[in-house]
Amino acid sequence: MVSEQNLKVCLAQLNLLVGDISGNTQRVIEASGQAIEAGAQVILFPELTLTGYPPEDLLLRPSLELRINQALDAIKASGLSIHIVVGYPKAVNGQLFNMAGVFFEGDCLGEYAKQNLPNFQVFDEKRYFTEGVGQSENIIHIQGIPTALSICEDIWHPGNLTAARAAGAKWMLNLNASPFHLDKPTHRQALLKERALEGDMPIVYVNQVGGQDELVFDGGSMVVDATGELKASVATYDESLSYVDFFFKDNVCENISGAIAPERPYLESVYQALVMGVRDYVNKNGFKGVLLGLSGGIDSGLTIAIAVDALGKERVEAVMMPFKYTSQMSLVDAEEQANRLGVTYKVLPIEPMYDAFMNMLSDEFEGTKVDTTEENLQSRCRGVMLMAMSNKKGSMVLTTGNKSEMAVGYATLYGDMAGGYGVLKDVFKTLVFELSNYRNTLGEVIPERIITRPPSAELAPDQVDEDSLPSYDILDEILRLYIEEDCSAQCIIEEGFDEEVVKRVLWLVDVNEYKRRQAPVGVRLTQRGFGRDRRYPITNGWKSGI
Repeated sequence: MVSEQNLKVCLAQLNLLVGDISGNTQRVIEASGQAIEAGAQVILFPELTLTGYPPEDLLLRPSLELRINQALDAIKASGLSIHIVVGYPKAVNGQLFNMAGVFFEGDCLGEYAKQNLPNFQVFDEKRYFTEGVGQSENIIHIQGIPTALSICEDIWHPGNLTAARAAGAKWMLNLNASPFHLDKPTHRQALLKERALEGDMPIVYVNQVGGQDELVFDGGSMVVDATGELKASVATYDESLSYVDFFFKDNVCENISGAIAPERPYLESVYQALVMGVRDYVNKNGFKGVLLGLSGGIDSGLTIAIAVDALGKERVEAVMMPFKYTSQMSLVDAEEQANRLGVTYKVLPIEPMYDAFMNMLSDEFEGTKVDTTEENLQSRCRGVMLMAMSNKKGSMVLTTGNKSEMAVGYATLYGDMAGGYGVLKDVFKTLVFELSNYRNTLGEVIPERIITRPPSAELAPDQVDEDSLPSYDILDEILRLYIEEDCSAQCIIEEGFDEEVVKRVLWLVDVNEYKRRQAPVGVRLTQRGFGRDRRYPITNGWKSGI
């Protein structure tokens, strides 16, 4: 007799709060109830849903096991008539596993322990978890359909789908906490096609969405059929419950029906990652809003646009802090942008504060020449003012420095580096220009002159960035090759760059590690962001000139 089975699956692409186990559990129960109302028989949640991802050293807390057991008891006690596929950490015989379980009407139908634990870039799961062994053969029956589970990194390794197929699985449900980096969505879809063909089965891929410190999870949940063809997808950066219909005949999936979300263009995707990173960092940490120094330059111009898009104009305050070297153009352009965005705007000159410091330091500076000390003091006056306003008002300071500047130390400790979150921390200057032009296609909020004028810190008369640095198109490519591609100096020189320029840039990168270590966290866009990705010793004798 031919058996036929229709299954409606809910892809629960949620934005969760790390460490809020009880709150996340309640969201699982509520979402499952909504899925039942929509007629779904299965709901699939992201990796480590109950703790949020990445929980880091919260996994070492003594009460973790108790809290997770209470959460699982709550899910069972809900008795919901839907197959809840959810991720959580689980201790077994003194070992901790990254686990996924299937729950139905108060019973646990089976569990799967993650087999491939990532321990590179921003991931350090081997610090916490034990690898599951032989889990690909752990088949769970959902509505009579033999089902394989896998968790995130498992899908990146060949063999798991083959083993699941050999064990009788007819489809795979894959739970993810996969952070965004440039071009990541394209790589994911290509990978799923490869794995689906390997296992000759559909794959349901659910990813979490939201910002967590420097990481941004872009969602992009999707379903591919046994040939790897995309049959359904969820919009990136959107929290949602989305539904996909499966038709099985004799346990073989013959049809998949669901909506396919339009793919976001490259710059839109990058911009949305920055917006989400700011929004979630501010909101999840309970800040009233943000404030920043608006200089009339492109970095602060892009930063404030992102902040307004993330939080709304009512929660953003801009402060222009001019000095005698600040041009009239900067004053006019900063005010113009603040007016276009509708944010609270103030002008607070720093000259009285600077003069007070210089008077106090006159004996210490006697007999010395004016140098970068005086330039840095201007920046530190501004940092003091912004941090004082932050303390008093409960708004967080956004720093405005970009990756190019942070790479070569073109930033001042306790000055323009002072703040709680670095929006452009992983954005090269050339990309800053691209994103600024992109944002203006949505509404011209950044005055054109801010984008086209030569970049300048305005810490000295007639100063421009290229007095101290190569042009940004040259600088950024050298930095990309060195930081993201791990190229040697000789390799970069062979690409056609001037030897003296290359060696100087690489020296600047190396010698300024101590500054970057003290910078605030910021949105990660690349696979070598300054932070969890790139970990170099401050004190070392390595020479990068070869």
